[in-house]
Amino acid sequence: MSAHPSHHPSRQDQTLGLWLGVLGVAIFAVTLPATRLATGTHEQPQLSPWFVTLGRAALAGLLSAVFLLATRSPRPQPHQFKHLGWAVLGNALGYPLLLAYALRSVTASHAAVVTALLPLVTAGVAALVLHQRARLGFWVCAVLGSVLVVAFSLLRGGQQGHGFGLEPADALLVGAVVAASVGYIHGARITPALGAERVICWVCLLALPATLPATLWLWPTQPIAPSAWGGFLYVGVFSMWAGFFAWYRGLALGGALRVSQTQLLQPFFSILAAIPLLGEPLDVVTLGFALAVVATVVAGKRLS
Repeated sequence: MSAHPSHHPSRQDQTLGLWLGVLGVAIFAVTLPATRLATGTHEQPQLSPWFVTLGRAALAGLLSAVFLLATRSPRPQPHQFKHLGWAVLGNALGYPLLLAYALRSVTASHAAVVTALLPLVTAGVAALVLHQRARLGFWVCAVLGSVLVVAFSLLRGGQQGHGFGLEPADALLVGAVVAASVGYIHGARITPALGAERVICWVCLLALPATLPATLWLWPTQPIAPSAWGGFLYVGVFSMWAGFFAWYRGLALGGALRVSQTQLLQPFFSILAAIPLLGEPLDVVTLGFALAVVATVVAGKRLS
């Protein structure tokens, strides 16, 4: 698996990039159970998906404004705003909104298996946008992993009495994966110039004129459980802001195509986090499919 010829990360940078990637993934993994805490279910709704999406971006935007002022950060160059715009659409709006709607219908563990496609899709976007290349073995394993995710979704639909077909929530989850991958890669592309911290801060700040008024307008009028507010605070402070400090830096240091594979740990972190936070049981079928999907990603990395 080779990066663009103009940039070959040193072994030290690759190692540091991988560890930063793992840290970012661990933070992002709790996003699934935290979002489900925040939104509730169809039977017991809490915060609306739109409020969670816009509110988390607004909270991160306020934190970003303080950070950028405190560090006296320079403004991005005009040519960098295109990449920041894609990161806004993918990471600040698309991923959290689609995820929030999906998690009202499926468990966090279910979502963890479908979003295990994230390394594949991120690598694919890296190949298209950054011209990083992988060999045939990588893509064969990637397709196999995708087939496993589809099989899992079909099986779950049948077990829950929805017939032999994909659930609407699965389409939302796949859309969320694509949105996140696009945002990740465009953010990583300008991280060497702006710095990891400034990239996510400018992303959130650029969205703030839209997200802050919308958050205030959508502010809930009904009583909300403290656990839902706790989930909201987590996704606003950590998922939308602090996690990207490590993630963007890791992608830039170690190479986006390589470091994206640390996302293979995310399903396990999410499933484990859902046990104490949501009381979800450790489902053997879910865990088995997660293991199988991750195995295809590991094999793809070795065969690339």
